Amino acid sequence: MSRYWSSLVHRLTPYVPGEQPKLARLVKLNTNENPYPPSPRVVEAISEELRNGGELLRLYPDPAADRLKEAVAARFADFAITAQQVFVGNGSDEVLAHVFMALLKHELPILFPDITYSFYPVYCGLHDVAYATVPLDEDFAIRIDDYVAPNGGIIFPNPNAPTGCLLPLPAIASLLARHRQSVVVVDEAYVDFGGESAMALVSEHPNLLVVRTLSKAHSLAGLRVGYAVGQCALIEALDRVKNSFNSYPLDRLAIAGAVAAISDQAYLEATRQAVMRSREALCSDLRGLGFEVLPSAANFVFVRHRLHDAGELAAALRQRGVIVRHFKLPRIDQHLRITIGTDVQGELLVEALREILA
Repeated sequence: MSRYWSSLVHRLTPYVPGEQPKLARLVKLNTNENPYPPSPRVVEAISEELRNGGELLRLYPDPAADRLKEAVAARFADFAITAQQVFVGNGSDEVLAHVFMALLKHELPILFPDITYSFYPVYCGLHDVAYATVPLDEDFAIRIDDYVAPNGGIIFPNPNAPTGCLLPLPAIASLLARHRQSVVVVDEAYVDFGGESAMALVSEHPNLLVVRTLSKAHSLAGLRVGYAVGQCALIEALDRVKNSFNSYPLDRLAIAGAVAAISDQAYLEATRQAVMRSREALCSDLRGLGFEVLPSAANFVFVRHRLHDAGELAAALRQRGVIVRHFKLPRIDQHLRITIGTDVQGELLVEALREILA
């Protein structure tokens, strides 16, 4: 602490990102990165942007990133999404930060699940947003009937994190209809791995904002690109905050790479199917070892073993060069979140667990 800190900094409890260990020969299954490289078109697009010795890098990027907005709109053309309904930012975390300031900062508290993305309470502290948590049920599912309190907005990931549990689209539509006075933010970081996007509901519900990232399904965690889709009034609010904070959140390389990734739907389909196949194989192996595995629509699984402490399992795996995520939080301190890697990585994980459990 320092006397030079503002009172806000003294109050903050920052988000703790997943570990990025600098170790060789590591089976890294802790931060939900895609095990496959991005589309080859991404590398081609970035290389093209760097032609002539990187001459274009002396120029500012497009502050509106119109090419990217048009690519997102084309991707969701079946839902009549237009480029004017798209907001883009430096990863979905930055997009969400603007959402809390622009759309969720009201007199009433916002609502989100008690077990969810741990950045949400951090944003509340940063932007002075009051909040209340709503407990998941005993199966770690969101019950929309529990979201009855007057509120300044509702936000949740779908599939939820870190559980991987999915809220069906009809339930989201019902929630939107019940809370027409509030913005409902659906954070779809993992939806491509087995869920149905709420993008289909945007045209019908002016209070819906869908937030997505290219970090997971598009294998671009290192490029930092996220976006939100909603009706124009919501997007205008986000633009007003963004242009009061950073007019150029996406650089030229990020825009070029993101456009290429979104445009290559065949590659997305191939890699997401590969991840889902690996997930089902890993779930089967883990159940065979005595683990309870929650149903997952994400690129990770949430598991526990009734006979073994989760923290001890995570430590034992680490000694064998396998890193998974352990949350020391109420209700989930005996669970591990395991990212879906390649089939080889999954086999190494299962081999290590079999040795530990024996």
